[in-house]
Amino acid sequence: MTFPGFGEAVVDFYEGLEADNTKAYWTDNKTIYDEHVRAPMLALLTDLASEFGAGKVFRPYRDVRFAADKTPYKVQCGATAGHHYVQVSADGVMVATGYYRMTSAQVARFRAAIDDDRHGPALASIVEGLRAEDFTIAGEQLKSRPRGVDPEHPRLDLMRHKALFAWRSWPPSDELHTPALADRVANTWRRLEPLGQWLDEHVGVDLDDTAERPGGRRR
Repeated sequence: MTFPGFGEAVVDFYEGLEADNTKAYWTDNKTIYDEHVRAPMLALLTDLASEFGAGKVFRPYRDVRFAADKTPYKVQCGATAGHHYVQVSADGVMVATGYYRMTSAQVARFRAAIDDDRHGPALASIVEGLRAEDFTIAGEQLKSRPRGVDPEHPRLDLMRHKALFAWRSWPPSDELHTPALADRVANTWRRLEPLGQWLDEHVGVDLDDTAERPGGRRR
């Protein structure tokens, strides 16, 4: 399978869904979703699988059981390949790598590795380098320092994180609809790979957790 680019209707489809997030709109436009959004996303993952591993496209339906917002459909199509993430929406394309949410056990391992002078400086260097290249560093953080952490800790900013990922986005352009977008996604994932590798090595995914990659397994 060769990625042809996302369909010409992808932006209009999501703009329409943002304006009318109803079952009626979805039913009337599901063919557009299938042909212009989901099929190209599957093709993109297939084309990148030899380097980044098998991918998964998230379902388009929101889990509204405990949400104040009861709109039924996601206004983006997200997918993962290992610790990497990509999504398309009316805003264009977003590419990310990291852990979107971590369990308490993962946070404990994360902070222990940051505190360790054998491993913590490597993560600080990775994050500093990505910031210098205008990647956005994100993830839930404590407003104050974690309990028991020295206020003068050299990596205090990282210790505050309860999740960590880096991302970059591009607004809609002609490239969105061309095979060249696959190269942009792949090159971005390659640049972000050291972050994903550090997290996999020092934090890891628990078999019984609800940890999420950027964009989320359960969003």
